[in-house]
Amino acid sequence: MDVVDTAIAAVVIGIGATAFMDAFAWLQRYLFKIPSLNYALVGRWIIGLLTGQFFHNTILQSPPQRNERAIGWLFHYSIGVFFVLMMLFIIRTDWYLAPDLLNPLLIGVLSLCAPFFVMQPAFGFGVAASKTPSPWVARQRSLIAHLSFGVGIYVAGVIWLHVTSWY
Repeated sequence: MDVVDTAIAAVVIGIGATAFMDAFAWLQRYLFKIPSLNYALVGRWIIGLLTGQFFHNTILQSPPQRNERAIGWLFHYSIGVFFVLMMLFIIRTDWYLAPDLLNPLLIGVLSLCAPFFVMQPAFGFGVAASKTPSPWVARQRSLIAHLSFGVGIYVAGVIWLHVTSWY
């Protein structure tokens, strides 16, 4: 497969999968009152990285930064694209020509490494949310979110296949 075709597919599928994950989070918030991640905090962390601050006592105590929400959302979608690119190059670059569900679910579970071992510790929440008031609740919510991302990869891949088969 062509590298450009693969990159375009990864961007579209990654954005679609992340949007699916966000729609699922919205549905959980609307139906079950389960709060979703505040992406302004992600933006605050990214801005902190640019000034040399990786770890926060807790990100909630760090002062708000200009444009943190927009930066957080942009980073969130960029990471979604990155994980799809990673899947395509690890599994096979032409996955989007015959999507299966297992590989996206595996990527969804593997993507838990980012919040559990990088972001949550950097936010001051401990490894796998160990310093939060309810670590197992946070872990369960992260797992559900990342599995929904995996399902989103599959759904976006199937849609991509059907849309691109029209021309």
